Amino acid sequence: MTEEPKSRRERPAKAPLNRRGIVAVAVEIMRTEGLDRVTMRRLAKELDTGPASLYVYFRNTALLHAAVLDDLLGAVDLSPVEADGDWRDRLEAVLASYTRVLFEYPSLARSAVSTRPAGENYLRLVEGLLALLDEGDVPPPQASWGLDLLLQVATATAAEHAGGDDPDQWDAMTAAMRAVRPETHPRIAALGEDLLGGAGQRSSWGVRVLINGVLATPRTEGDAT
Repeated sequence: MTEEPKSRRERPAKAPLNRRGIVAVAVEIMRTEGLDRVTMRRLAKELDTGPASLYVYFRNTALLHAAVLDDLLGAVDLSPVEADGDWRDRLEAVLASYTRVLFEYPSLARSAVSTRPAGENYLRLVEGLLALLDEGDVPPPQASWGLDLLLQVATATAAEHAGGDDPDQWDAMTAAMRAVRPETHPRIAALGEDLLGGAGQRSSWGVRVLINGVLATPRTEGDAT
């Protein structure tokens, strides 16, 4: 015997909407379907409500995606901030953890280049990085702008490799580099395989270059404060 559908009054009461619950569902959709599927319409369907109800908490999808990013930043390992050892190594460790979190979600990594999180997890990350720069006696003006550069490079690294490198593109570039003639491209020919190698060390070296540059490059008097 077919059960009659329940009327709206007989259905269990829905849990009231709140920001934390909305973000939790959005994160789950992102993990299973990708960030492109995290839309107000898709989220409203999952929460059994109307899209207009969600705009009370998030004015647009960009702010929702920023909240998703901030939620996942809770997985960044900030323990090096309070650990012992060289502050540069610990700063690099925090940035490496941040990059690994983005690596897990390719669509989020690409979005993170232009997403501006503003939640507590992002603030904890910023505070931790500034604490390490302060420990290294980086002048506050340089730390302020250096922080932005460090996060930009870490984010770009994750976005560049999100989802894995296209082997066809890599093979084409490698072949082009190896086929150059010294008389037409002497510098490429001279550097040879060094232009293509060091994949495991390049990110670490890049962070060190930035750290050293931040330390050695004071802001000029004309810089805005």
